[in-house]
Amino acid sequence: MAGGRVGDLAAAVGDPAFLDRCAKSYTASGFGVASAAEQRSWRNSWPALFAALLRAGLSDLQIYLEYATPGGGRRLDALLVGAAPRGMLGLVIVELKQWQTCRILDAERVMRQDGLVTAHPVHQVAAYRSFFEHWRPQSAPALDTRAVVLLHNAAAAEGSALSASAGTSHGVPVLTGTDLAAPAPQLAGRLRCDDLKAPGSSQVQEFENIRWEPSGRLLDHVSSLLEGHSTFALVGAQQDAFVRIRAAAARHLPDRNGSTAQDSAGAGAVITVSGGPGSGKTALAVRLLGHLMRAHPLTRPRFLTPSGTLRAHLLDATKSHSAARELFPPAGAMGSVARQTGALIIDEAQRARRTPDRSLPPELAAVIEHVPLAVIFLDERQVIRPHEGTTVEEIRTTAQTLGRTHHHLELTGSFRCGASAAYTAWVDALLYGTPHAWDRTGEYDLTVTDDPFALQEWIEQATCDGHTARTAAGFCWRWARSRARGATTLPLDIHIDLPQTSHTPARTWRAAWNAADTLTAPDGAQLAPHSQLWATHTGGHQQIGCIYTAQGLEYHHAGVIIGPDLTWRDNRWHADPSQSHDPQLRPLPHDQYLRYALNTYRVLLTRGTHATRITSTDPATHHMLSRLLPPPHHTRDTKD
Repeated sequence: MAGGRVGDLAAAVGDPAFLDRCAKSYTASGFGVASAAEQRSWRNSWPALFAALLRAGLSDLQIYLEYATPGGGRRLDALLVGAAPRGMLGLVIVELKQWQTCRILDAERVMRQDGLVTAHPVHQVAAYRSFFEHWRPQSAPALDTRAVVLLHNAAAAEGSALSASAGTSHGVPVLTGTDLAAPAPQLAGRLRCDDLKAPGSSQVQEFENIRWEPSGRLLDHVSSLLEGHSTFALVGAQQDAFVRIRAAAARHLPDRNGSTAQDSAGAGAVITVSGGPGSGKTALAVRLLGHLMRAHPLTRPRFLTPSGTLRAHLLDATKSHSAARELFPPAGAMGSVARQTGALIIDEAQRARRTPDRSLPPELAAVIEHVPLAVIFLDERQVIRPHEGTTVEEIRTTAQTLGRTHHHLELTGSFRCGASAAYTAWVDALLYGTPHAWDRTGEYDLTVTDDPFALQEWIEQATCDGHTARTAAGFCWRWARSRARGATTLPLDIHIDLPQTSHTPARTWRAAWNAADTLTAPDGAQLAPHSQLWATHTGGHQQIGCIYTAQGLEYHHAGVIIGPDLTWRDNRWHADPSQSHDPQLRPLPHDQYLRYALNTYRVLLTRGTHATRITSTDPATHHMLSRLLPPPHHTRDTKD
């Protein structure tokens, strides 16, 4: 974001005009608007850093503030560049923390003073160092990469505890205000800069000209993850689509040696791939990423999705190799990524935000205009909010207007829900057509449960049997995103009143929504995962998920609660937006809300790979479902 010699920037860092320029550069780099908290951290931390560097005699080193890695995947607080021994370039990554104290939960997590659980700073900066180790192309100068954590407001004891808790294998010192008071000759060593000299202008230029790309070791890891896992085997329409997209890539993109096919169409290509739930869109997308990384590395392929939940799971799946994070930039970086990559894969594209005039999202239009090969995956029946809704036809029209070649591929298979195409067809008939009885019990395990208590019992039993089991519901109850500091329980916002029956008294079932942030016990144990990891992480079965934490994912056993926003009356569905607690949907007229409600429950009903249980809060709707589905005692045991 800002770069120059340490001495030059030190003279400007206290100037409000300099901070204003940094804020504008921050936005221009695709990071969004610099928040007041972000700018406050600059004012609080940068002067302390520069004072230490000047006192250590390092004014001639090159420094970059808020250094961005490709795709906007990471921002380094500060990066120092100097001439290292043996003709190498020396890099020192500096992670700045304003903490005075923190609570160490384990070797990878700490709790800040404000109660937020975050990555251990040593592991955080070690991941940054990993980027430079694994993304340096062979043509780049040799790098000697180091890292330090600087807690300029903390005392020595705090730094010692953090350093000891992270283990000794990282080689990342944790410096505090006490360390910064060391004699000048020692300070340069503590900052890992004692053997670095001022880099020549040609060395600085050489560093700035590096085109970071994944190394062979990273390719091996990601490819084995994305291509070697059995769930990513491609069959049928998936395999046909993969072959056609590979051919398009060979026609429009340079190979590993920089050669491009002679018949390459210079304008590039846009490929749309559509398919219903479980048709294998994401499996094909990640497999395609692995291929592009190997066959066309010079294009710097990237995978982007407007779904924060899906991205969180991709990052979690590749967390053992932290440099893989650069492959999955955030959705907000779509515009900048479009100008940096030659091949971009977009999954869940129907979730991209539209403009008020309902035109194609401008970031998506930028992708179609600038990226030589754009592969866009979408399902038009998974549009769940008014500001969403990109269509294949809109993409086709935009591509043709810009002179781009457009191809459309359709995935017709079903690889989820027991690979039962009959089940996905049953769901579509239930919601969009004429509901009919489910008569293929042996093909997919589907039934209705008597009430949420029975559903909860089924989920608990499936979890005990070793299955990933989750319950999701319509967004029909308040969701308290915040909780009291130090709280170890979630508010039971979901409450469903059940009338008295011949077998049970009147009861109220209560449950908690998925946690907005990770919920941690005083001993550091995780009680509830962050909402974006609710579908797969420990404890998620004890909270209720919603459309935003379930879409794009799957789990073995799926429970679905149809709330009062969707009811069956007079042989058709009726939607009541006043029952929704989604602020984007609640103001809509009934007919318009119906579309989003049906799409939402279609998603929730198609998450279970092996079994689904349904219940409705509305007696008439529950009765209709009971007539269509086999009674609970006809279903298979969860251990099957």
